[in-house]
Amino acid sequence: MEEEKIFKVRHSLAHILAMAILRKFPDAKLGVGPVIENGFYYDFLLPEKISDADLAGLEKEMKKIVKEKIEFKKSIASRTDALEEVKKTEQNFKTELINDLPENEELSFYQSGEFKDLCRGPHVSDSSEINSEAFCLTHLAGAYWRGDEKRETLTRVYGLAFESKEELEAHLKMLEEAKKRDHRVLGKQLDLFTFSELVGPGLPLWTPKGTLIRQELDAFIWQLRSQYDYQKVTIPHITKKDLYEVSGHWQKFSEELFKINTREGHEFAMKPMNCPHHTQIYNHLPRSYRDLPQRYAETTMVYRDEQSGELSGLSRVRCITQDDAHVFCREIQVKEEVLKIVKIIQTFYQAFGFELKIRLSLHDPAQMEKYLGDEETWKKTENDLRELLNSAKLEFSEGLGEAAMYGPKIDFMAQDSIGRGWQVATIQLDRNLPERFDLFCNNEQGEQERIVMIHAAIAGSLERFTSVLIEHLAGDFPLWLSPVQIKILTVSENHVEFSQNLAQEFKLAGLRVEIDDSNETLGNKIRKNSAEKIPYTLVIGDREINSQELAVRVRGQKDLLNIDKEKFIQSSLEKIKNRDLNL
Repeated sequence: MEEEKIFKVRHSLAHILAMAILRKFPDAKLGVGPVIENGFYYDFLLPEKISDADLAGLEKEMKKIVKEKIEFKKSIASRTDALEEVKKTEQNFKTELINDLPENEELSFYQSGEFKDLCRGPHVSDSSEINSEAFCLTHLAGAYWRGDEKRETLTRVYGLAFESKEELEAHLKMLEEAKKRDHRVLGKQLDLFTFSELVGPGLPLWTPKGTLIRQELDAFIWQLRSQYDYQKVTIPHITKKDLYEVSGHWQKFSEELFKINTREGHEFAMKPMNCPHHTQIYNHLPRSYRDLPQRYAETTMVYRDEQSGELSGLSRVRCITQDDAHVFCREIQVKEEVLKIVKIIQTFYQAFGFELKIRLSLHDPAQMEKYLGDEETWKKTENDLRELLNSAKLEFSEGLGEAAMYGPKIDFMAQDSIGRGWQVATIQLDRNLPERFDLFCNNEQGEQERIVMIHAAIAGSLERFTSVLIEHLAGDFPLWLSPVQIKILTVSENHVEFSQNLAQEFKLAGLRVEIDDSNETLGNKIRKNSAEKIPYTLVIGDREINSQELAVRVRGQKDLLNIDKEKFIQSSLEKIKNRDLNL
C-alpha cells in the first residue's frame, strides 16, 4: 500500500476510535488523534477510568463501524462557525486548538457517520477502504494535554494499522519479541544499571558490570579514532551563559538547559553539548594551515532538562554520555575527513551485526527560526554533503527538517536483529559555529581563512546505544564485551580449590572470570547462570578435575565443547582481540 493511502487509513481509524469512545462515553472530551509510525492514537478525557481489558470491546465497536461503510466528508468553516460547531458539542479542547491557530489558517471538519471532528485530513473516502482484519488496539497510556504537566491528564489509546492481516501479525510478533528484549528488564536481570528515586528520574546509575561495558565500547571507539590521529581533550561540565549566547544555544535551546545561579549572581549552565567548549580549545592559539586538521575527541556527559513523561530507561535520559569529536579543518579537507569518520562508523557497527543506511538530514526552509545562519549557507552546506555522498558512491535518502540547529547531518540508521530501525551515529557539517566564534587559520598567503567544523558521534549517546545494543543482542554480548566471560560452577566444596586455581590461570591470561562456589544445588547454579547469559560456563566436579580437557558449556549451544585448556585460553583471547561477534 502506498504511503499516502496507509496514512489516510490510519488517520481515519483515529476518528473511528473516537466514534467508538463516544458511543461508550457520550460525555468524553476529545484531545487530538494523529497518525504515528505503524498506527495511530487518540487522547480522551474520560468520565471514568478504563484499562487494557476494555480495549477488546472498543476494537469490536470499531470493526462494527468499519463495516457500516461510513463516508468521510470534508467541510470548510469560518473561525466563527468552527467555534460555534465545537461549542455545541462542549468540546473545550477543540475550542482551545481553534483559538491558537493563526488567523489566516483554513479550518476544516470531517464528518463520518454521526461524528464530526476538527481535522485537516486527509481521510479515506469511506470505511470500505479499511481492512478490518489489519488493525488492532494495543495499549493505554497517560498523556498531559498539550504536553504540559500542569494541564489535564488524558487517556491515550494506541492502535496499529497495516494493509494486510499478515503485516499486522508480523508486526505483533516483532513487538512480542521486543518485549523479551526490553533493555530495562535485561539490564536488571544482568545487573548492568539501576535507577534511584533519591537520585532522580532519567539519571541512571551504572553497576560495575554495566560500567565495564561502557568502558569497552568507549575503548573500541577510541581505538578506531586514534588510527586517524584524533587527540583527547577534557572540558568542564558547566559554563558561563556567555558561551551559549555566542553559540546560539541559549536562544534556541534554552528550555532544555539546566541553569545554575552562583552565590555571586552569575548565571551558568550545565553543558547540553560539547562543541562550544571545543571551539575555545581550537581558538586559544593562533592556527596555521599547517596545523589543520585539528581533531578533538572526548567521551563526557552532557545534561538536558527532559520532561519526566518523555524519560524511558536508557533510551531517554537527562545525563547523556557522548563519544563526541570535532574536526576543525579547511574547506579542501572536508571530504577526506568526513569519509574517515564514515569508515569508523561502518567498522564500529559491523562489529555488532547492524545493517546501516544513510540519511542526509536537511533543514526545513519553512522553519528557518529553528536554525542558526542564513538560507544561502544552509543550501551550500547541504549541496556539498550531497555531492560528497554521491562522489563516494554511498547510497542515501533525504530527510527534510531532520538537520541539527547549526548544520545538516549525515545520519546513520541501524536495523537491528528483529527489523527495527534506530538513528545512531551522526556526522554534521557546520559553517555556522566557526562564523559565530570567528574561527580561522592563516593560509599560505598569510591571510585569515575561515575554517569548517565537523561534529562526529559514533555511538552517539552511550546510554541510548547500550539500550539498542542490549535489545539487538537480546543481552547475549560477544565475548569481548561480556562483563563476565567465564563462569565456574563447583559441584561441591571438594572442588573449590581446583576451581580457584583454574580461575587464577584465566585471570592471569587476561580473561574475566567468576566462581559460584555456593552451597546451592548444581541445578540451581546452572539455571541462575543461564539467566546471566555468560558466554562460557565450566562445571567442575571429580570427572572434570581428572580430565585432560575442559568441558565448556557455550551459551546458546546444546553440546559441550571439549577442549584443551591452553587452546581454550588462546581461542578466547583471539576472539576478544578480533572482537568476534560469535562465540
